Amino acid sequence: MTNDDVAVEAPSDDTSEERPDRSLAEQLVDQARADGKNLVGPGGLLSDLTKQVLETGLEVEMEDHVGYEKHAVEGRNGGNSRNGTRAKTVITDVGPIEVDVPRDRDGSFEPQTVRKNQRRLDGVDAMVLSLTAKGLTTGEVEAHLAEVYGTTISRETISKITDRILGELAEWANRPLDRVYPVVFIDAIVVKIRDGQVANRPVYAAIGVTVDGKRDILGLWIGSGGEGAKYWLQVLTEIKNRGVDDVCIVVCDGLKGLPESIEATWPLAVVQTCVLHLLRNTFRLAGRRDWDKLARDLRPIYTAVNEADAARCLDEFDTIWGNRYPAIKTLWTNAWAEFVPFLDYSPEIRRVIYSTNAIESLNARFRRATRARGHFPNEQAAMKCLYMVVRSLDPKGSGQERWMNRWKPALNAFAITFEGRLL
Repeated sequence: MTNDDVAVEAPSDDTSEERPDRSLAEQLVDQARADGKNLVGPGGLLSDLTKQVLETGLEVEMEDHVGYEKHAVEGRNGGNSRNGTRAKTVITDVGPIEVDVPRDRDGSFEPQTVRKNQRRLDGVDAMVLSLTAKGLTTGEVEAHLAEVYGTTISRETISKITDRILGELAEWANRPLDRVYPVVFIDAIVVKIRDGQVANRPVYAAIGVTVDGKRDILGLWIGSGGEGAKYWLQVLTEIKNRGVDDVCIVVCDGLKGLPESIEATWPLAVVQTCVLHLLRNTFRLAGRRDWDKLARDLRPIYTAVNEADAARCLDEFDTIWGNRYPAIKTLWTNAWAEFVPFLDYSPEIRRVIYSTNAIESLNARFRRATRARGHFPNEQAAMKCLYMVVRSLDPKGSGQERWMNRWKPALNAFAITFEGRLL
């Protein structure tokens, strides 16, 4: 078959398959309008359709259970048989719906469409988790469901729904990790937790890039006090105990003592200061009117071919800006030991380790979810909220796929630079 044949035939098949569905939908909408019904809301078209689908599913299950169709003569005096229905209200994605659940005489019917004692369909629980992950408080979720779906779910019920992920969280936090990661990004944010009194608490996060190019959130840890290298040592040690024997490059900010903690955990790891962090800290020392010129004069430093070339460019930069902003040269000098490893790598690796954007994007989602709450009553509540953000990331996997496609050139460069360590 030629390419022209495929191009002509494919649209014809797709159109013929879609027309009946569209025609049926149009008929239902026209009928709802003729009857004066809304499309959504209590008593609306979607509610009626959902009720019909649920009751049809329950009837099919009952037929399989008793072995005969409704009103069939086979059910007479045949042992267990149908025993009418009972009304039951369930909360669905389109609001509360009353369904007629069929019963059998010996009470052995165990429906799966709407289970015994089930008051909410699974989609409602998923909706609650999604809304919570997006930063809504329990009160806001309650108000949203009441306003949009006409559904009443108490704050206590919403909390119980979100509490169900605690077991999943525990398994996730202790799961085994890969033996080696080419790159690990680490950073911390601050959340407010009430423990006697409200205090700022650091949340430590680590993202590893696997050999296959997958970004894997290795874990979350809540510390006490301010961010510290000593606690980072505990975090890194736990990551190692979960199976990570080697890391090629650890990208981090310039926290004092952190390189020593990384070296104590993985002696062969290269500690790389986030270049973007270094640039941002540089701009904080300068007036806004000079940022464009500073960016232009800083670029030769971090794009230099080697350390000697970068040092020369830094001296030239200081010649131009040293009198106005003398602290900038000191900033770069203090960070030099953790900055210069960047210059030893090929452009493919440089693009990967240039910044901690991967983890900063995660932190931005964390901040959006925690901002509305002001503070959390305890560590568990804070961790539950942050984990719900993690499990809601990139639901379609398109972001992960794009990253993995860009990773292939870098993987080849890593395999050459760190020969034998990625196996």
